[in-house]
Amino acid sequence: MPGLLLGDEAPNFEAETTQGRIRFHDFLGDSWGILFSHPRDFTPVCTTELGRAAKLAPEFQKRNVKMIALSIDSVQDHLSWCKVGSVGRHRGTLHCYLALKTRRKAHTEQSTGSDLRVLNFRAGTGRYCFSKALFISHPPTLKTWVFVFGPDKKLKLSILYPATTGRNFDEILRVVDSLQLTAYKKVATPVDWKPGDSVMVVPTLADEEAKKLFPKGVFTKDLPSGKKYLRYTPQP
Repeated sequence: MPGLLLGDEAPNFEAETTQGRIRFHDFLGDSWGILFSHPRDFTPVCTTELGRAAKLAPEFQKRNVKMIALSIDSVQDHLSWCKVGSVGRHRGTLHCYLALKTRRKAHTEQSTGSDLRVLNFRAGTGRYCFSKALFISHPPTLKTWVFVFGPDKKLKLSILYPATTGRNFDEILRVVDSLQLTAYKKVATPVDWKPGDSVMVVPTLADEEAKKLFPKGVFTKDLPSGKKYLRYTPQP
């Protein structure tokens, strides 16, 4: 069973970060947000992910997206991790990393906000959960998450990876483009869609209304069934 479901509001937690104490909703403001988790600092795969995230930070900024990373180690460890040459320090672009202070001991810690509780966190096992909740307890197999939140603070996408598979930030960027486009236009994006490709008219939109909304035209692809439900239009 998952913790946060699509459409759920993000917990408005408070945490110490490499750029000071934050309250999550205030940190997001009117922006979109990406929160990605790490089992702990100085892990090889995660180090490469941070480097890629830093390189793509200007692209996320263009899309009004703030990125924030979560790891169990101290802020001081986070600051040291950021100095790794292959990662680079892009202050103000990659933003900050959340810190949980106890490293190896099982513990229960209540944040100052009422929406987030960290329960039974064991470093290096991937066993962690937030009540109301970003995470739930998992078997002792390392996993990493990606959460995408909209300006309304609600969860738009979540992806769970095994820790042995690095996250694809080019794909996350593509997904953000799709989420933002489909949030404001009555369209959907088909398989392997990339920005600039044609998009699909949503099924709930009548043909006459579609013609008015999409002056560049609506075209239908022929199917063996003869049904005319694959309606495309140039990206608005």
